Amino acid sequence: MTGQAEQDTQTAPSTTETHLLGGRVSLRQPAKGYRAGMDAALLAASVAPKAGERVIEAGCGAGAVLMQIALRHPQVSVTGLERDPFAYELAVHNAQANNVADRAHIIHGDVANRFKALNLPTFDWAVSNPPYFDDPNTIRAPAEERRGAWIADHGLKAWTEFLVKSVREGGKIVIVHRADRLADILSLLAPKAGSFAIRPVHSFADEPAKRVLVQATKTGKAPLRLLPPLVLHPRTGPKHTPEAEAILRGEADLAF
Repeated sequence: MTGQAEQDTQTAPSTTETHLLGGRVSLRQPAKGYRAGMDAALLAASVAPKAGERVIEAGCGAGAVLMQIALRHPQVSVTGLERDPFAYELAVHNAQANNVADRAHIIHGDVANRFKALNLPTFDWAVSNPPYFDDPNTIRAPAEERRGAWIADHGLKAWTEFLVKSVREGGKIVIVHRADRLADILSLLAPKAGSFAIRPVHSFADEPAKRVLVQATKTGKAPLRLLPPLVLHPRTGPKHTPEAEAILRGEADLAF
């Protein structure tokens, strides 16, 4: 992630240290493989929990989203589920390094095993940036260290089912994903969730949206809302638009 005076410095042979939210978050993450970027910032900015509420992230990786939520909302507790052992250890480290270990619970587990297996009470918010592809044959094979972040071995359905099961009635679900999977996301969530709010995310104002942020409410019945788009980059000038830059620095949110 750029545009927020961040610097990467080598901390170990296999990791680097990155600073997010204008330096408020210190994130140790893999030097190779999946690295947190704009999607993590957008997802974290789309969560608006009240004091005392609980947030779970499915597939938390090294904890980029969780750490940003925890720093944005000091009176909220966060839980992350991560199946990759290395990413899990990094998330545990990052919770300690950012002084939020007392309200950040990292679990080593897989969404495919279902929420019930965690033996946890339901949450107020469930968020995720699921892997973007279900079928490895549809894309050029990613490097092995990136595979888990790119390929959903059990399909998008496993992720949406986990998210729905993990929240209470009236709880919120937030997903960032490819824009061309929007219909799939809505159809998978619709049996148990509604009151959809959709925000298209455009790289440039004159290009189609490549990402969407989708918020749903468990058992919600309100009409679908299509929100104003977020444009990330201008054609000339700074790297990011003022709105995107403010989100990266933690100075603005993406309230639904």
